[in-house]
Amino acid sequence: ISEIDFQDSIHVLGFSDELNKLLLQLYLDNRKEIRSILNELAPKLPSYHNLEWRLDVQLASRSLRQQIKPVVTIKLHLNQNEDQTAQVLQTDPSTLLHLIQQLEQALGEMKTNHCRRIVRNMK
Repeated sequence: ISEIDFQDSIHVLGFSDELNKLLLQLYLDNRKEIRSILNELAPKLPSYHNLEWRLDVQLASRSLRQQIKPVVTIKLHLNQNEDQTAQVLQTDPSTLLHLIQQLEQALGEMKTNHCRRIVRNMK
């Protein structure tokens, strides 16, 4: 990151100006080494490839003639190091709706200034 971005990042921590200047100088002296270490420590996470889903509804059974039991089955295809894997997940619709709400809340958090600053500094 640039000097200005680094100063913005450490300014919010509330250190004294002298300590901020010392941290900046230390960062500038070791920038390449810090970047190489962070690249080595970065997790190799799988990436999204495809998604298949199916809705199954059980309307009745021998013991209960009138029941509604919906189940959502999701098959998530992922790529990791040029290998494709598939994960099969099953859930009920209410849990799926809760998961969607949590993911939408996380996406909303990414729009805050604090998260934008962090993401900008990670690039």
